[in-house]
Amino acid sequence: MSERVTVLKMENLSWQRVTAVIPRVLIGLAVLAFIGYFIVYAIYAFSLFRFPFDYDQGEGFELMDTVLFSQGEWPYRDNNHYPFYSSNYPPLFHVVTVPLVWLVGPQYWTGRLVSWLGTLITAVAIGYAVHRQGKRWWLSILSGLAFLASNYVYHVGPLFRQHMFMVMFETLAIVWTAVTIEREEKEGKSFNWQLLVVMVLLLAAGYTKQLAYATVAAVFIFLFLRQPKRAVLWAIPFATVTGLIFWWINIATNGQWLVNTITANINPFIREQAIGLFRQWFTLHTVITVVAALFALYQLYFERLSVYSVWFVLAVINSISAGKWGAGESYFATAIAASCILTGIAFNRVLDWAKRRDGSAQTDWWQTAVLTIIPLLFLIQADKMFHMPTHTPTLRAIAAALGKPTEVWIPPQTSCSAPRPPERIPYVDSAGVSLLGRPPSPADTKAGKAIVAYILQGDTAAFSEDAGFNFYAGRDVVTNPTQLLNLYNNNQVDLTEMITMLDEQAFDTVILRAQFYPPPVLEVIGQRYETVDLIEMNGFVYCIMQPRQISD
Repeated sequence: MSERVTVLKMENLSWQRVTAVIPRVLIGLAVLAFIGYFIVYAIYAFSLFRFPFDYDQGEGFELMDTVLFSQGEWPYRDNNHYPFYSSNYPPLFHVVTVPLVWLVGPQYWTGRLVSWLGTLITAVAIGYAVHRQGKRWWLSILSGLAFLASNYVYHVGPLFRQHMFMVMFETLAIVWTAVTIEREEKEGKSFNWQLLVVMVLLLAAGYTKQLAYATVAAVFIFLFLRQPKRAVLWAIPFATVTGLIFWWINIATNGQWLVNTITANINPFIREQAIGLFRQWFTLHTVITVVAALFALYQLYFERLSVYSVWFVLAVINSISAGKWGAGESYFATAIAASCILTGIAFNRVLDWAKRRDGSAQTDWWQTAVLTIIPLLFLIQADKMFHMPTHTPTLRAIAAALGKPTEVWIPPQTSCSAPRPPERIPYVDSAGVSLLGRPPSPADTKAGKAIVAYILQGDTAAFSEDAGFNFYAGRDVVTNPTQLLNLYNNNQVDLTEMITMLDEQAFDTVILRAQFYPPPVLEVIGQRYETVDLIEMNGFVYCIMQPRQISD
C-alpha cells in the first residue's frame, strides 16, 4: 500500500513539474515571437533609411518643411504664388529634425530615424507603465513590443511622418500623469512641477500634430474626475499658452498658419473608409482591444477609472477621424498604445488575484492556469497581426515554417496609365493588400534615379507629386498636391498663376503618381503635357510628362 502511495506522490510531483514548465515555455515562445517582430521592424526601418526617395507620398513635403525651418523660414506660405508650397502640420517634429539636416543636408533618413526612435521610446514608456503595476519583466516586455508589432505601427513608424512622434508625446504625458497622481495620493501632497511636465508634453504633442487634442482632453477629464477645481486651474493657463503660441505663429506667417493648418484640414468624411478601418483595426488587434475594453469596464463599475482607461476610450472614439479623406490607419496608433498599457496592467492584476487565491495551499493551480492563458493570448495576438517581408531566403523559410504565404500578387497602382497585371511581391501582411511595409528594393532606387534623369534633361524644377525627385536633382520643390486640393475644396486658393505657368509650359517635366491635384490643374496638364514614359517604383506607376508640341 505504501509503495502505491509513493508512486502516486511521485506521479503527482512529476505532473506538477510538467505543469510548471508549460507556462515558462509559452512565455518564452511569446517573448520570442514579439522579439521576432521587432527584428522585422528593424529590417524594414533600416531599408527605408537607405532609400533616397519618397516611400509614402507625403514624406518629401515633411522634409521640405524641415529644410525651411533649418533655413530660419516658416513652411506656412501663400499657395497662390510660385513655388505654390505650404505645410499643413505643426512645427515640432520638423524642428527636432533640423539639427540632423544641418549636419547631413536634406536626407530622408533624418526624419525617418527620428520617427522610428519615437516609436521605440513609446514602447519603453508602455513597458514602464506596465512594470510599475506588477514588476513582471516578461509582461512588461510583451506589452511594449506588442505596440511595435502592430501592423499599423510597423507600416508608419519608420516613415518621415510626424504622427508617431505625436503618439510618443501622448504616451509620455499619460504615463507621467499616472505617476504624478499616484504619488500625490500616496504621499498626500501636490507635485505641481511633475504636473507641469505633463502640460509641456501635452503641448508638445499638440504642436506635433493637431490630432493630440483627444489626449489633452483625456488628461483634463481624468484630473476633473479626481480634483475638479485643480483641473480647471490648470486648464486655464494651458489653454492660454496654447492660444498664445497659435496667435504668435499666425501673426508671424501673415495668417497662413490658420489657413494651412486649420482650414486646409477640413476634409470630407468618408463613412465607408471609417467603417472599413475600424473593422480592420479590431480584426488585427482583437486580443489587446478586448482585454483593454473589459478592464476599462471593470474599473468603471468596481474601481475608479484610471487615466489609462479614460485615454483608451477617448482614443478609440477619436479614431473615427480616420474616415476623413487623407487620413488612414495611423490614426489608430494612440488607441493601440493605450490598449497595450491596459492589457499589461489587466494581466498583472489577474496574476496578483491568482496568487492570492492560491494562498498558502501546496499547489498553485490558479497561477499556473493564468500563466498559461496569458502567453497563449499574446501568441494569438501575434498570429492575428502577422506581417513579414520575404525578400531573403531566411525570411521566406520562417514564413513557410509558420504556415504563412511567402509572397502575394498585387497589381501596381495606376492613376495616370492603363491598369497592369498583378506582380509578385515578397511581403505578406494580415492587414491585406498594403503598399506600406515592404522594404524598397534596388530596382526601386534605380527607378527613382531614372525619373530624376528626366528632370535633369531640362532646366527647371519638375511639377511633381513627389518632392524627392526634385530634392535629388537639386531643384525647387514645387507644390504640395494634397494641400492644394484641400485648399481648393475649401475655396482658399487662387490657382491663376499656377495654371498660367502650366499653360505656358513653364515646367520642363510633370510627374504624376496619384493625380491629387485640383481638377483645373489636372485639366491644363492634360492639355499642355503628354506622357513620354511610365516608370514603376514602390508599387506605383509614375507618369513622366513633357510639353506637347503646340501648333500655331
